[in-house]
Amino acid sequence: MKKTLISIVLVLLVLSAVAVSTPWSYASDEQSQEAMKRLEDRISREVYHELIMLPQLNIFDHLAYKVDGNNVILMGEVRNAILKDSAEKSVKHIEGVETVTNEIEILPASGNDDRIRRATARAIFRDERLFKYSLEVVPSIHIIVKGGHVTLKGAVDNQTDKDAAGLRANGVSGVFSVQNELEVKGSRTRK
Repeated sequence: MKKTLISIVLVLLVLSAVAVSTPWSYASDEQSQEAMKRLEDRISREVYHELIMLPQLNIFDHLAYKVDGNNVILMGEVRNAILKDSAEKSVKHIEGVETVTNEIEILPASGNDDRIRRATARAIFRDERLFKYSLEVVPSIHIIVKGGHVTLKGAVDNQTDKDAAGLRANGVSGVFSVQNELEVKGSRTRK
């Protein structure tokens, strides 16, 4: 009788262990991961939309973001604190967003940097190959200037356009350095 009871208990323990590790538990893990991926994709699309709709955003500012579950990390460089605050406020109200980490850098005010911004924009967008980028509703080339150093961010159609933008920026008087971070659209991943 004792052996039978022990055998029954062992069989029940084995069956419960098998039940815990059945494909149903794996399926629920896969379903929850798929649901999280759909949530992140939706949040990412809405964050992108909110950021490009900010009225203060222009070619001299660059905003980027990262979605990690229900959390959004804002990154980039802007010329004024209003844009930094507006970006955070516009993302906070998105359904499903729990926290927003605002790592956007406010660029220091500088008359010389403002002059370099305008001169770099003229040099780039007066090039007949690059002019088309100035006509976009949200121009895809962003010119970030900090202490006389220029960083080009955004995306262009091909490597030739990327190289041309870098050359034009390098030719601007008073520029100390140019970092060309433009991405070619075919190889681009959203940040």
